Amino acid sequence: MTGSRPAVPFTADDYRARMERAARAAADAGLAGLLVAPGPDLVWLTGYAPTADTERLTLLVLAPGRDPVLVVPTLEAPDAGKAAGAPALTLRDWTDGKDPYAATAALLDGSGRFGISDNAWAMHLLALQRTLPGTSYASLTEALPMLRAVKDTAELELLAAAGAAADAAFEEVRKVRFGGRRESEVAADLAGLLRRFGHSQVDFTIVASGPNGANPHHEAGDRVIEDGDMIVLDFGGLKDGYGSDTSRTVHVGEPTDEERRVHDLVREAQEAGFRAVRPGAACQDVDRAARAVIADAGYGEYFIHRTGHGIGVTTHEPPYMIEGEEQPLEPGMCFSVEPGVYLPGRFGVRIEDIVTVTEDGGRRFNDTTRELVLVE
Repeated sequence: MTGSRPAVPFTADDYRARMERAARAAADAGLAGLLVAPGPDLVWLTGYAPTADTERLTLLVLAPGRDPVLVVPTLEAPDAGKAAGAPALTLRDWTDGKDPYAATAALLDGSGRFGISDNAWAMHLLALQRTLPGTSYASLTEALPMLRAVKDTAELELLAAAGAAADAAFEEVRKVRFGGRRESEVAADLAGLLRRFGHSQVDFTIVASGPNGANPHHEAGDRVIEDGDMIVLDFGGLKDGYGSDTSRTVHVGEPTDEERRVHDLVREAQEAGFRAVRPGAACQDVDRAARAVIADAGYGEYFIHRTGHGIGVTTHEPPYMIEGEEQPLEPGMCFSVEPGVYLPGRFGVRIEDIVTVTEDGGRRFNDTTRELVLVE
C-alpha cells in the first residue's frame, strides 16, 4: 500500500469515526491502545500512505479517551498533513538526531498492553520495548481481527466497482488467443486490462495452464499453452484503494467429459458456498457447504485450501472461510467464495466471486459466467 493514495469519497469525519471505533474496540479487547504503522491499517484509519518505505518511525497512536496522534518524521509531516484524515488527529513530528521512541513513549501507558500493526518494523517494536520495558504487545490481526471487516456503504460501492472492473477484464481476455502463447503473455494481457479498467495496482495475474492448474498459487511462466489445456485464471488488485479478486477457468478447444464434470462440480460447490452466506452463519459454514459438495463427489482430497478470505483495502484480510472459524457473518462483511479441485499432474479448476453479506443473504460482486468458457 505504500505510496498508493486511494481516490476515495471519505472525509475527515469518516476517518475520525474509524479512529474512535478502533479505540473503543481496543478498550473492549482489554488493550491500552493501538499502534498503527504505515500500511493498510494506517490508510484505512487516516487516509495517509507515506510516499516511500522508510526506516524512520511513523506511528499512529490510538488510546481510549485520548485524541489520536500521528508520530511522523519532520521531513514527511507536510505530506501527512495533507491526508484526508489529518484534521481528525494531531501530528507530532520528530527530526533526525532526536529519539522518536522517547517521543512515542510519552503518549503511552508504561505498563499497558497494546495492539500493533502486523507489518510494523521489528526494530521499531524492539526499541519501544527497550524504552518502555513494562509494556507488552499483540499483533493487530490477533487482537482485533474484525476491525476492518464490516464495510460501510461507500466501501461496498468501491468494492462493487472493483469487482465490475475485474469482470470487464475477464470479458476482454477471453477474446484473446491462448493456444500457442506463453502463460506470462496472457498474464501481461490481464494486467493491462485491469489497469485499462481502472486498477491502479495489480496484485496478481495467475494463468495456470494444463498441469500447472493443479497448483493454486502457480506463477505464470514460460509454459506454452496447448490445445486441450484447462486454464485457471485468478487475478485482482486495487481500484480506488479497494480490492478485486476473481477466478474463472477456461479451456482451449473442446474439454473431455471428466474436465466438464469437474468444472460442473466446482461450479455447484461455489453456488453452495454462496447460498450459505447469511447473517449469523459462522464463517466455517460457508467452507463446509462448498467442501461437502466436492467431498461427496469423491474429490475431497483435491480441495486443498480454504474456501475464502476477506477483502477490502487489501486483497487478502480477515475474515476467513475456513473450518474452525466460528466468527458470525455480519451485513457488510466482504470475502471470496472460491472452491477448487486440483488434480496433480493433470489440471485444476477454481471459480471465485467476491461476496458481501446482506440483511437476508449474500450479494455477488462478480457476475461473469461461471460456465466453462472455451477459448482459442
